[in-house]
Amino acid sequence: MDRYQKPRLRMVDSQIRSRGVKDPRVLKAMEMIPRHLFVDNGLADQAYNDNPLPIGGGQTISQPYIVALMTEAMELKGREKVLEIGTGSGYQTAILAELADQVFSIERMATLAASARKVLDSLNYYNVAIRVGDGTYGWKEESPFDAVIVTAGAPHVPKILVEQLNIGGRLICPVGGRISQDLIKLVRQSEAVDDVKMTDLGGCRFVDLIGEHGWKN
Repeated sequence: MDRYQKPRLRMVDSQIRSRGVKDPRVLKAMEMIPRHLFVDNGLADQAYNDNPLPIGGGQTISQPYIVALMTEAMELKGREKVLEIGTGSGYQTAILAELADQVFSIERMATLAASARKVLDSLNYYNVAIRVGDGTYGWKEESPFDAVIVTAGAPHVPKILVEQLNIGGRLICPVGGRISQDLIKLVRQSEAVDDVKMTDLGGCRFVDLIGEHGWKN
């Protein structure tokens, strides 16, 4: 048993399960995946606290509850092809890799992408492809996707990402201003890109989604 197992189990019980996240696959993944490996060594003892942490480049690893909430909303059963916009530390990527068949993740900062790749490889998550670039364009050549998750706050949901969803596919994205956002879930209903069902999952606060179809840097 590693020294972080008890804090990890406590995190899931007190921060995630108690706040209403019920998907057993999400809960199991978060009980298992070593979040402390995705932060600097000096912050490892804070990895299971109820807050985001800095990971360099002005970016953060999201609060555990938000990771769980967004992941549960994707409704992953194990066979999906998933697109992640914003690899960051790679922690959310690892959760997705545990729960889906294939994960395609885009990160605009090469240093973060390289660091995430190293940790993911050490955990044997080889069903993840990472590339460096503007995630707001998506990954058209690998589309359509069963689910898309955007891990940065956007002024609006990039329509190009909706276009890359399967019919019935789910897209999770923080939408709002640069200070705070609402966590939005879209489900594509038909071939028409504007034919979506939208659900507001509540308030949140993310770093900016920088790119052609997000905030301009």
